[in-house]
Amino acid sequence: KSFFVQRKFIINLGLLLLLNFLIKPFWIFGIDRTVQNTIPTADYGTYFALFNFSLLFNILLDLGITNYNNRNIAQNHHLLTKYFSGIVVFKCLLAIVYLGTTFMVGAIMGYDSNRFYILLFLSINQFLISFIQYLRSNIAGLQLFMIDSLFSVLDKTLMIIFCSILLWGHFIQVEFNLMQFIYGQTLAYLIAAIVLFITVYAKTKKLTFKVNLPFLLLILKQTAPYALLVLTMTFYYRLDVIMLDYMLPDGEIQAAIYAQAYRLMDASNQMGVLFAGLLLPMFAYMIKDKKKLDKLVKLSFTLLFIPAIVLALLCFAYSSEIMNGLYGENTAASSGVLPVLMFCFVAIASTYIFGTLLTANGNLKQLNILAICGMSLNLILNIILIPTFKAFGSAIASLITQFLMVLIQVFLAKKIFNFYVNYRFVVAILGYVLLLVGAIYLMQKNDIQLVSGAVVFVSFAVVLGIVLRVIKPKEMISLLMNRGVEE
Repeated sequence: KSFFVQRKFIINLGLLLLLNFLIKPFWIFGIDRTVQNTIPTADYGTYFALFNFSLLFNILLDLGITNYNNRNIAQNHHLLTKYFSGIVVFKCLLAIVYLGTTFMVGAIMGYDSNRFYILLFLSINQFLISFIQYLRSNIAGLQLFMIDSLFSVLDKTLMIIFCSILLWGHFIQVEFNLMQFIYGQTLAYLIAAIVLFITVYAKTKKLTFKVNLPFLLLILKQTAPYALLVLTMTFYYRLDVIMLDYMLPDGEIQAAIYAQAYRLMDASNQMGVLFAGLLLPMFAYMIKDKKKLDKLVKLSFTLLFIPAIVLALLCFAYSSEIMNGLYGENTAASSGVLPVLMFCFVAIASTYIFGTLLTANGNLKQLNILAICGMSLNLILNIILIPTFKAFGSAIASLITQFLMVLIQVFLAKKIFNFYVNYRFVVAILGYVLLLVGAIYLMQKNDIQLVSGAVVFVSFAVVLGIVLRVIKPKEMISLLMNRGVEE
């Protein structure tokens, strides 16, 4: 029954979030933020721009294999042995194509030897990340969510250890620099990839490393729609910083300003990534068995949307205090960018639910058309807004694009799955948001400070959610206790 799937979702999501909340925030705010505050601003701006550039052609490392594999292994576990050897060889060949393309475009953009050296290691990191994601897709596809949860934090845990030694261990006499930061990441990804490979290999019955051309062509044909979707979405997610770096005389500084505000959105975004990774095989499994999706969609949307809107409103009210507390330079500029990006996260959070649902159902034609439109719109908006508004203009471009995209995704999901409109729930959500806006206005008017304000606002948000029945503790307990969900 569907409530067993929902219960499994809640339990594994809880473990996944617990592990990631213990590890990834420390990486983002303890290590990454410290690195930005330690090295020159322009150096970090260059790193952030090149990091985003290395992601542009990331799809060439995967071509949609990971999503395709996740969906198919979830529905047909026996395919792991059949697919594994061929895909491992294929991904190694794709790495060569990716490196060639990335460096060719870098040369066209006029990157110097120093940027190419940084880009080389960032590109190696991208290959290792892609390989790790593919290996994890096999584990998630086999419904081994507890093991997958542990592996979801392995690379970041290793990075924290290595970078902490470099930053604070004083084991080397050389002053900490950008390349040490990148080397630490490379080593962590490499170790994590080896451990994951051994784990997946243990689940297969055989492993033969050879190039199977018919198999590769079959995979290419089947994953091409996934590849196009990821390519276009990557462009409209990542072009902002690259355009800031390329279009403006002070591009490195503007990229660093954007990075300061983006860091909090990126930390929040990890929750959405975890949801999507867990939901994709579950949606695929339920669609195959023709199970009702309404309750799981509503549950996952609620669990992701409520923290997103609460966090976005807090960042809107306390953006200056947050930026001044985290950084020592350029905080006036980044405090204007922060609330815009955090409202972007509200839209992105919803995309992780409805976009994942459409992906699991194989509606790639519609998603590709939507992603191409989103990429084009974002590009045009950035060209218009960046010269005048710089990092703030780029954030506005993202906000407009993300909200338009998610509204269309919701419409598509309703039409394709014939979801009924739960007007009571819609009115409750709208009322909830309006009351939260009113509360944040009163807090600003009464000059409540950040820490006490955050405690009061979050407490109010939880109580209000329960009163309006947007948050249903009884439903969560029912799922965890292996009982059905009340209608």
